[in-house]
Amino acid sequence: MVAERQPRGRRRRWWVPLLLVVYVGYLGLGAGVLQALERPAEVQAAQDLLQQHWELLANYTCLRGPALQQLIEGIIQAYKSGITLRGNTTNLGRWDFTGSFFFSISAITTIGYGNLSPSTVAGRIFCILFALFGIPLNLVLLNEIGQLMLLGVQRCAHHLEEVFHWQKKASLLVKTCALVTGLLLFLLLPPLLFSEKEGWSYEEGFYYSFVTLSTIGFGDYVIGMNADRTYPGWYKNVISLWILFGMAWLALVIKFCINFLETSSDFCQCNKKCTEIAEDLMIGNKNSMTGLHDVEICNDKDTKPKGPDESLTYTAPTEAL
Repeated sequence: MVAERQPRGRRRRWWVPLLLVVYVGYLGLGAGVLQALERPAEVQAAQDLLQQHWELLANYTCLRGPALQQLIEGIIQAYKSGITLRGNTTNLGRWDFTGSFFFSISAITTIGYGNLSPSTVAGRIFCILFALFGIPLNLVLLNEIGQLMLLGVQRCAHHLEEVFHWQKKASLLVKTCALVTGLLLFLLLPPLLFSEKEGWSYEEGFYYSFVTLSTIGFGDYVIGMNADRTYPGWYKNVISLWILFGMAWLALVIKFCINFLETSSDFCQCNKKCTEIAEDLMIGNKNSMTGLHDVEICNDKDTKPKGPDESLTYTAPTEAL
């Protein structure tokens, strides 16, 4: 046991700093690309807003700058609270039961769109307590849903193996079908519904789908918030179920990606160890039998087939999210 832990400890010493460098570099790459793409549009929007502000003051001399600024700030604050102006009336509806239920979903799933938040002290305190117990409950439920999904994939693969006497092909076929089905149900088809109900383009709907299921939750696109549209009663309830099952599916996909990266890392590390042992054998620095034994252990580790339970092990989606 001690002999196995020492190489893993040495590997940790160089792997974690390397991973940290790659992580920071990846963030820097994303920041640079986003700055190049979005900064010009931000500058142009600011210039347009300022131009409209001065034109309004020039055309309506009865308006005063501070009063207009106060009105604009009041409109922004009201919009954040879910209140919009429609002629001489205001539109409410974000804090009815349906809207509150959807906010509860976004809170315990940690999506947190940010377009709506409690404004009262009692509401904020309740939100803290609600999320404190709701987030673990949500993770447990997502874990159970993921286990059921994996169980279904395993049973389908086992059934195909028995009927068609396939071996590895059955597992690969079922995994591919599960991936394609998940892509259709959770990422490719929902944008069509959003295009019809929200008036978004397909690209905007697909963007919203991924941002929601990955719990990024920017809040620039949120369903059911257009005051000029009428939504059916089932709409937000169906979307809530879509979020729940879609998050479990995407967590599985991310977990498989994590396992693939970790397996690739172990494979590269093992090959490096085999190369070093072979070089030591060539120059006679180690006992030949010991070196050959270590090479054999390393090769067995890489070529040992995984059982269905080992290859499809699923942990809580917190690791993927």
